[in-house]
Amino acid sequence: MESDPTIPRIFQALAFAAAKHRDQRRKDCHASPYINHPIALARVLCEQGIQDDVVLCAALLHDTLEDTETCPEELKAQFGTAITAIVQEVTDDKRLPKAERKRLQILHAGQASRPARLVKLADKICNLYDLIHAPPVDWDLARQRAYFDWAKAVVDQLRGTHEGLEQAFDALYARRP
Repeated sequence: MESDPTIPRIFQALAFAAAKHRDQRRKDCHASPYINHPIALARVLCEQGIQDDVVLCAALLHDTLEDTETCPEELKAQFGTAITAIVQEVTDDKRLPKAERKRLQILHAGQASRPARLVKLADKICNLYDLIHAPPVDWDLARQRAYFDWAKAVVDQLRGTHEGLEQAFDALYARRP
């Protein structure tokens, strides 16, 4: 049995993301390890038949530029141009106010590359799932509903990317609190 050469790169991305997010926790009542979120994205993509190691690595690394001290040059040195470009496409500019970042996500979602759109869809699916099952402790019902509606506005710009991911999102959106 021959080994798949993409598997080591996926584990390299997982180890890198785990190291970068090692001190971060989710905002749920259990303060879950943050790394569970990128792992969930990769799982959702795999469950929907996405086998492209570049997309899976980008999913595992999708928050490293936005939420850690990682710089694009470090990602590029470790993972190459293609993965870094996808991560950069899904990264918000934290120097902007939150409302502007959210507006720009809606505006730019439909213009993203297909790999970035896949990662963005998986991210929104995982975020809705987490809001349903383990919402941040300080989010009231109005904030949860607002997130659901904003996520739908982003996903509506991604329609036509991947039917299975879109259906998974829609099923979760139907459970909006």
